[in-house]
Amino acid sequence: MSGALAGRAALVTGASQGLGLAIARAFLVAGADVVICGRDGGTLETARAALSSEFDAARIVARRADVSIEADAISLARDAVDAFPHLQVLVNNAGIYGPMGPLEDVRWDEWVKAIEVNLLGSVLPSRALVAHFKARAYGKIIQISGGGATGPLPNLSAYAASKAAVVRFAETLAVELSPWHIDVNAVAPGALNTRMLDEVIAAGPGAVGEEFYARAQRQQADGGTPLDRGASVCAFLASAESDGITGRLISAVWDPLHELASRRAEIAGSDIYTLRRIVPADRGKTWGDR
Repeated sequence: MSGALAGRAALVTGASQGLGLAIARAFLVAGADVVICGRDGGTLETARAALSSEFDAARIVARRADVSIEADAISLARDAVDAFPHLQVLVNNAGIYGPMGPLEDVRWDEWVKAIEVNLLGSVLPSRALVAHFKARAYGKIIQISGGGATGPLPNLSAYAASKAAVVRFAETLAVELSPWHIDVNAVAPGALNTRMLDEVIAAGPGAVGEEFYARAQRQQADGGTPLDRGASVCAFLASAESDGITGRLISAVWDPLHELASRRAEIAGSDIYTLRRIVPADRGKTWGDR
């Protein structure tokens, strides 16, 4: 993707560490200007300094913000556009696992906070930048999804519910914004060895369940999915090469990134890479037909 984002600018939330930082770096390698944000000012400054040691510091802006708070999201969007008026890309990466344990046992305020960070933290920055993208009649909004979007995650109900909602939000917003050539997609980055995995290991099998805990241990030992795989998908979706691919959930692990551009017409005319309800006929059953 080297040079593919030249002349573009992006806002990446939750970019002070982990996947968000990897996405910011991939965008800079591809030629974009980047605004990074995070909730912790110290960690954010460390990230900004690290990126500035590799790239022209004028191409990097850091802003502390909690994107689950409306005022912060509005202020962040304004600062991003002021810094880079040619801003064309938003990556909603900020996310947390939230409380771990049976629904009836976890703290309700922590369950709600996970919804606020994961879902509202995607909706609010998008809402704040839509007018800017519409005025340019172009834009890219990329949501970071997770395993909870496509399958149940017992004892991680807030995370699973919020990530499924994020994907449906992306699909819905994609249709809403299509007249303005604004593409909205979600990315499933794979099983990442980040601080969120550390939280699962620390919580233990009693909180997250024996099966999920064992899977987390195997992932920790195996190294997980490389961060640059998800970052590469985001760089592609931020580029002109992906124009017209919208309303999709793209897997960094399973989907053929190198083929997506040539398959855009097939993808657009189908329900490929979308969330949907499976009916009996989809599994070769005849019952339930009308």
